[in-house]
Amino acid sequence: MKLKPREIDAFIRTPDPAVQAILVFGPDQGLVQERCRQLAKTVLDDLTDPFRLTDISDADLRQDPARLADEAAAISMMGGRRVVRVRGAADGLSKTFKSFLENPAGDALIIVSAGELTPRSSLRKAFEDAKNGAAIACYADDAQALEGVIRTRLKEAGLSIDAAATNYLQAHLGGDRGVTLQELDKLILYMGSAEQSEVTLEDVQACVGDTAAMSVDEVVDASLGGDLPSLDRALIKAREADTSPVMLLNAVTRHAEQLHLLTGQAETGAPRDGLLRTIRPPLHFRREAAVKRQLSLWTRARLDRALMLLEEADRQCKTTGMPDWAVCAQVLFRIGQGARAGRR
Repeated sequence: MKLKPREIDAFIRTPDPAVQAILVFGPDQGLVQERCRQLAKTVLDDLTDPFRLTDISDADLRQDPARLADEAAAISMMGGRRVVRVRGAADGLSKTFKSFLENPAGDALIIVSAGELTPRSSLRKAFEDAKNGAAIACYADDAQALEGVIRTRLKEAGLSIDAAATNYLQAHLGGDRGVTLQELDKLILYMGSAEQSEVTLEDVQACVGDTAAMSVDEVVDASLGGDLPSLDRALIKAREADTSPVMLLNAVTRHAEQLHLLTGQAETGAPRDGLLRTIRPPLHFRREAAVKRQLSLWTRARLDRALMLLEEADRQCKTTGMPDWAVCAQVLFRIGQGARAGRR
């Protein structure tokens, strides 16, 4: 069974009883791990219970493929349904899982985690084609999903958040769900020492991912500013920091949309210096000169084209199996070249 993005949250809350084995895969490994944990919690309250939870590695299963059926059929000494987790699976195990799904054993819930798998992946196909299997893809959160994660996590801690702070977090988080939750936990600890219950822009700027934020901003400004050598260096830096390419595309898209709005106002005669003060969240002073320059390089028509390119690149990263870093770099350099053309 192949789950559509809009079906995933409901399925994770209440998995289909006919599904015994679930593959959770994708480039956002933080989200992969979170969803695996949520699925396991539908069966077990205590994920440290050694009688009802078994972990098997990819290497273990390669050496002994029959162990999957053995563990699925095993009965807990203390009673209750069991969970079998298989970590780090790859296409080399596709025959093992295909055989199990065709001839299932026991009633244990099998949760399989994997990295990024292309649509042609034999492992992915085994789960998508099986009536008693399901495949869940995990990609970097888009703006809407990220806002939901932010508000839900803060609400659980008894906190609310204002619009400027939300916008800032959306611009600088989202590449990996695990990192996002870690940063939100840091924010919650920080707010524990404050008297107010609403998170403000000043609060998030004080404690959330300055290094990561700078790396993303460098990519955004280099691409939309037409500084190709700086863009090359910024992309290398972002990749070394394990920043998600989809996160970078989302950040460039959000900034291009802001530029589109501001450029439209500038074309009606609004002063450019004043326009910068309307940006939300407010610009850090170090970026003001770069963004002012970007406004001089772009027209609304050319930004329309850039946004179309970004949307297509985001689609390719999420659906085609093409190398996401190659797709990301290609479109950002094309946009950088477009910015350079604006100098003429």
